[in-house]
Amino acid sequence: MAQEAMFYKKLENDKVQCLLCSHYCTISSGKRGICRVRENQEGILYSLNYRKLIAANIDPIEKKPLFHFYPGSQSYSIAAMGCNFRCLHCQNWSISQPERDVIEGQVVSPEKVVQNALNSGCLSISYTYTEPTIYFETAFEISQLARQKGLKNVFVTNGYISPDALNNFAPYLDAANIDLKAMSDSFYREVCGAKLKPVLDRIKQYYELGIWIEITTLIIPGYNDKDDELEAIAQFIADIDREIPWHISAFYPTYKLDNVPPTPVSALQRAYQIGRDRGLRYVYEGNVGQGENTDCPSCGKTVIKRQYFSAENRIKDGKCPFCGEKIHGIGM
Repeated sequence: MAQEAMFYKKLENDKVQCLLCSHYCTISSGKRGICRVRENQEGILYSLNYRKLIAANIDPIEKKPLFHFYPGSQSYSIAAMGCNFRCLHCQNWSISQPERDVIEGQVVSPEKVVQNALNSGCLSISYTYTEPTIYFETAFEISQLARQKGLKNVFVTNGYISPDALNNFAPYLDAANIDLKAMSDSFYREVCGAKLKPVLDRIKQYYELGIWIEITTLIIPGYNDKDDELEAIAQFIADIDREIPWHISAFYPTYKLDNVPPTPVSALQRAYQIGRDRGLRYVYEGNVGQGENTDCPSCGKTVIKRQYFSAENRIKDGKCPFCGEKIHGIGM
């Protein structure tokens, strides 16, 4: 199901420039952008994955991961095929990196998505698994209806959306987990097929728009695990706001990096200490079954105990029940 795309401009000779993400692809008639799901048909740009969902599941919000956004709640999680990155370590490559021209998925109306979320007792809808930017039209329609019905909206994103597109979505977006994969432009170019600066700029924009954000860094041995790189990431986050949670996740061999060893727990522990040394108040170790509790930054006692995406929340009125310190987040 194709729909004329949002965010593009027409050029000469039936070419168009897509303005949805920071690639700003110039696309000739009959061709597609880097995402492979936006196609120029005789001077009109179409979204080929419009309302075509490739996945729909009920997930704990902690799986996004969002640890400071309505902890313990469920999120109706959806995706459409495609991505504007080409990450060598993609965990969902079978749906994010289509090799054929056919865009798979089941056509589902926004009304049906929202009703499914409500029927399943979810508090939010998460646009996840693949990059939500590349199914913007679908997510935008759903988000508006979700807001009317009292549901929250969540992005799990690589942060490569264009500033104009983000400004348009912001009134309906409540939270986002944004990947900050490295602080090296060469890493982004070689591993992801993108650039670093637009990601840094969008993280700041998300924050300035008042959207609750949490940052995730997947530590890949030999690629982005040096101390100076981790220190630069932690400092970047701290310079925006020390209350932004930083999730440090362990890599496991996958896709085109299946020859790289898993991240040792010691590397996560080292990154955790770097984050705390840089003043970050909420740092988490992911994918290793430890280091995911929320501890009060004042008294150090555990206020949310987590294990395998379940959350035992002891916070009272947004504060530590032991010392009264505010625990930052939404719906805490």
